[in-house]
Amino acid sequence: MRKSLFAIGLLAISYSVQAQILCHVDTDARMYVSEGTLVYSGGGVQTKGTGLVDVHGNVMVVGATGDAFRTIADNGQPKLDGGNIILRLNTPASFATSTYGQLYIDGLSQSNITGIVTKEFRTTSQGSGNYFQQIALPFFGKALSSLSTELGKNFDTGRYSNPILKWNNTNAVSDHFTSLATTTSDGSGYYMLKVSNDDWNPSAPASGTVFAVNGAPYAQFASATTLQNGGNVDFGTNGNNNNAYNEKYNTYLDDSFEFTASPWAGTFGKNFYQFGNPFLTNIDLSKIGYDEGGVSDGNAVTNIWGVEYDPGTIHTLPNGSTYATGSKIVTYQPTGNGVAPAGDVDLVVIKPMQSFKMKLRDNTSQTLNFNTLRRFKQTARAAGTDYSVTAARSAQNTSRGSLKQLGIIGLDANGNEIGRTYYVVSPTSATGHQVSIATTIQASAGKNLFGTFEEDINGGYDNNNTNYWLYINEANESNFQGKNVKLVNYYLDKVKSYKFEVRENAELIPAGAHQLSSGIGFYYKAENGTLVQAKQGDIVPANTTEADLYYGAPSEITLANKEKKVAPSRTLVVYDPSITNYIVRFDPNWKKADIEVYDMSGKLVISKKAVDASRDFVIELNNSVKNSYVVKIVSDKGETVNTKILK
Repeated sequence: MRKSLFAIGLLAISYSVQAQILCHVDTDARMYVSEGTLVYSGGGVQTKGTGLVDVHGNVMVVGATGDAFRTIADNGQPKLDGGNIILRLNTPASFATSTYGQLYIDGLSQSNITGIVTKEFRTTSQGSGNYFQQIALPFFGKALSSLSTELGKNFDTGRYSNPILKWNNTNAVSDHFTSLATTTSDGSGYYMLKVSNDDWNPSAPASGTVFAVNGAPYAQFASATTLQNGGNVDFGTNGNNNNAYNEKYNTYLDDSFEFTASPWAGTFGKNFYQFGNPFLTNIDLSKIGYDEGGVSDGNAVTNIWGVEYDPGTIHTLPNGSTYATGSKIVTYQPTGNGVAPAGDVDLVVIKPMQSFKMKLRDNTSQTLNFNTLRRFKQTARAAGTDYSVTAARSAQNTSRGSLKQLGIIGLDANGNEIGRTYYVVSPTSATGHQVSIATTIQASAGKNLFGTFEEDINGGYDNNNTNYWLYINEANESNFQGKNVKLVNYYLDKVKSYKFEVRENAELIPAGAHQLSSGIGFYYKAENGTLVQAKQGDIVPANTTEADLYYGAPSEITLANKEKKVAPSRTLVVYDPSITNYIVRFDPNWKKADIEVYDMSGKLVISKKAVDASRDFVIELNNSVKNSYVVKIVSDKGETVNTKILK
């Protein structure tokens, strides 16, 4: 008999000497796995009739090919309606931060995993009105039609009505299912569920406190997933080519990683991969970019650029075009083993039923082993900690060669998070505008509420690159020490305060701490305010449009010179995917503006006077005409901004 650590609380729970089933939970029996508890079985598991395994903590089932995981009825036939092995959401009212039951299965063949698990599900809505909710489906052989009943939402097979879509990595398109009798077979598939006129709210079940999603878990994958030829298509000039469904790529495809370097050029939109977590445990993506040595997760995707772990808010227009705002990402430093990712590091622990996206720097073939990413803890495994599904988070050694980052978390009047931006430094990071997609760890801020602008080598704005701004901004810790990066808040009516989050090599420094291992820390200075240390967890008011971020305290001379500088306009011309056109986002200090747009022959095509600068202005260009334009914007005080639109 295999040794098991299952606790037996009822006589109806028994252990079999047969090879296939080690633990049997008989009808009317109940096994309760409490929150924070790990229960282990060294062989198969079976429930019968009304037998219940009630999982609030973690369960490991580790067996061999002949072992089975099944739920059977009293007559011995398969029981497929769920309700016998339940993975609980422990505090549904606070689902975003709640702990949850998890199930790890290893060593069993897929054909012997027939037991139905009920996963309690509730998650943040990714939009309102009409949008697509992005999810993973960690169940093998699950009929898509069952989602209509479980989620209380009627799906159909029409591409533009209420479809279920699945992302095609090679062709960079979402395919729709023409039959909802189709069953799932791609564990790492990235699925999208259409919500029409708010007819389904994944954050608020119509009845009860959770959705109950049923299915048989996936076995461990037979091999690693190959990463190559993502987006292996010709998108056309500025994404104007059509996909197989006659939809223009620029109506749904975006690339926040490469936007600041080469929008719709180079490898923009390519080497992109969208996946779902295939398992009923978390998966930890924080260490996938390098060879850890020792007992590692076996992944070393050495050309990884970044991961988008949260798609943000998804919008769908009447013509079917989709776009997202407020997506959240991490980027990975491309050199040196043991160097951590930058950004929302702990949040790249992907929950069951959560999806994510990956961007690679080139098309060099890589592999991703999902099996060894599984992890029970909801925080990233620390560098230097050997891999296992139960590995603890622990401290790590840091040095001057580490990746150091200051996170600025925007809070509303009630103290709720409504946005983030990051300033990152390291010895190998590059200061200023990034031209190499092989090394940059920056990411665009898009239409976010606040962010940072590209820095000049001497500090402050880079006047040659004010046509974009950043979600993750990087600088070299040596040549930019004591110099300022500009933080700009376009929405003082929404973002009322900033909270500091300081990390080194992905690890949070202690609460209230300021200094990093180099003996240097980050600083914050509001416009016309005093210099303050950016201490872990501190909160400062966001009452000025502009502020400065420093790594290392600036000298009095630096501060004096900064006060003498005339700041450039923060008026931006940015692409807005919601209208497939460009907008002008005005400097917060502007009141009115005149706008002129010229084509490349010098012809004036748009002229607007005294435009209200308190809101975005749409530059209404004919998208059917492929041309480039010069935009001239003049404020009521005579300040001028000139920029180009390349179509």
